[in-house]
Amino acid sequence: MSPEEIEALFTRTDGSFAFARWGRAICPVVFGVDDATLGVVKGAIEATCELAGHEMGEMDAELGSNLMMFFFKAWSELPDVPGMDRLVPDLVPLVARLERAEANQYRFFRFDERGAIKACFVFLRMDKHLSEVPAQTLALSQIVQSMVLWSDAAFQDRSPLMVAGDTTVLRPDIAALLRAAYDPVLPGAAQDASHALRLAARIGAVQ
Repeated sequence: MSPEEIEALFTRTDGSFAFARWGRAICPVVFGVDDATLGVVKGAIEATCELAGHEMGEMDAELGSNLMMFFFKAWSELPDVPGMDRLVPDLVPLVARLERAEANQYRFFRFDERGAIKACFVFLRMDKHLSEVPAQTLALSQIVQSMVLWSDAAFQDRSPLMVAGDTTVLRPDIAALLRAAYDPVLPGAAQDASHALRLAARIGAVQ
């Protein structure tokens, strides 16, 4: 993956560059799924953390759970969830906007004082499209998109996943980029596009 390709993945539609990775262990909790699906989601988180060389924990000292995933049928359910308005700012207008857009997913990040990710909230409205996606594919896709702060335009034209035989896996170039992103020699956050050069160099070092 070239520096230009990496830069594009972290350059937002407004032209700004923003990179961030998790600055603490990921402590997940999943709502709205059965036990079988829960196992698939947790397995995808564990595998992706292992790939990136990042820690997965049971409890975050500050937040308890810091990766929260919600599966539901309608956006209108969110305002009725106790405490949801404290987790997500401007929840009611956000829900209205998502309903108008007929969106089926939304991710919201929080960051620490250094700019690294300290929490991520993933909302999945299980419409007809998402309901037809295999649980493993859906879980892996969402976890990959929650591991770093990608551009809002990343993966619009090409999925971070690929099919290998009968299994859906992470694309090798994206896997290499995630490993580089979590290299301890790199900072947890960056707003300068030159960071893409450093990521490209770390990919070469890892390989």
